[in-house]
Amino acid sequence: MDVELQLNVPLLRRLVPNLTSAAQKAGLRAATVSNLCTGKIPVGRAEVRTLVALATLAGCSLDELIIRGSGMRMIETGIKALDLLAPVVRGGTVGFVARPNMGQLVLLAELMHRMNKRGYATIFWDPGTDTSGINHVQAQSGFVLSTREEVYNQIVNLREEKDILLGVDRSAVLSGELFSLWESLKEAGARPITAALVDMACEAADESVSEAYGPLDTLWRFDSDLISRGIYPAIDPIISTSTITEGNYLDAAHLAVQQRSRKLLRRYRELRSLVQVHGLGKIAESDVPLYKRGERLEAYLAQPFFVSEPYTEKSGEWLSLYETLDDVKRILDGEMDDVESAELFFKGRLEVRS
Repeated sequence: MDVELQLNVPLLRRLVPNLTSAAQKAGLRAATVSNLCTGKIPVGRAEVRTLVALATLAGCSLDELIIRGSGMRMIETGIKALDLLAPVVRGGTVGFVARPNMGQLVLLAELMHRMNKRGYATIFWDPGTDTSGINHVQAQSGFVLSTREEVYNQIVNLREEKDILLGVDRSAVLSGELFSLWESLKEAGARPITAALVDMACEAADESVSEAYGPLDTLWRFDSDLISRGIYPAIDPIISTSTITEGNYLDAAHLAVQQRSRKLLRRYRELRSLVQVHGLGKIAESDVPLYKRGERLEAYLAQPFFVSEPYTEKSGEWLSLYETLDDVKRILDGEMDDVESAELFFKGRLEVRS
């Protein structure tokens, strides 16, 4: 995988407040500097003398000016099911596909809460509806704004120093306002904006996702069967996905555990319909261990949320990606075969065994 080079724009603008005029005095073209800052010109294609001149202006080294990293990165949410199966792409768009009362706004509120803790700036573009649960999103958002102009100005003010999570309703896609916002922000480049796109009217569940939401980097489709059994977050573990799983952007260990998990859960779901009607004795003996492990994994991926503590009376749980992958691998490998699935349900980490 190629290494991505990015200009450390927040550092550059902080050290050189009047960047355009300073660059011109140093003999650099203003348009070139602007295009480097917004990413229109990749750093890897910039002339070395241009980068050296910018580093000299800022009084920093080239290593400080240029950020090296993978081209696509996941945002760790601490939510097991999401980080394992359908990670959030940093700077991408997450689509919440749900019918009414599936918990999409609870999940958005939880995401806002967790990103606040991680130092993100959180903005909710309020559509002005009285949708049930919207108050939770508003309460967890750092900024609640009503118009595109307000959202634009707030992003410009914050984006030099912080990554931004923007919560927005699908109505802004239909009206064209979200597209207009992205267009206006092209010249205001800095740190990434990650968008969480919800459908408060719940009208798009049966539509083509691409037509209803536009391009998505992460898709979370909510599952009615999980909800009927009280398993949250109720995202479908098979259909929910992320573009970060393509192109070798995931760590090899993560990808291997993810693929094994999907395979197991897919088989578990196929067997479950049969077991529900005829009982465990009606499936092949070789399938029984798979069924039981799928049941354990499904239970393990249920997780208490911080925003739900007043209602569930359970403390919210944060698990690092490493912890989640380690626990899931133990389930997949059969280390937890002597544990009932009920013991894994709605908890954090698995107990460490000697």
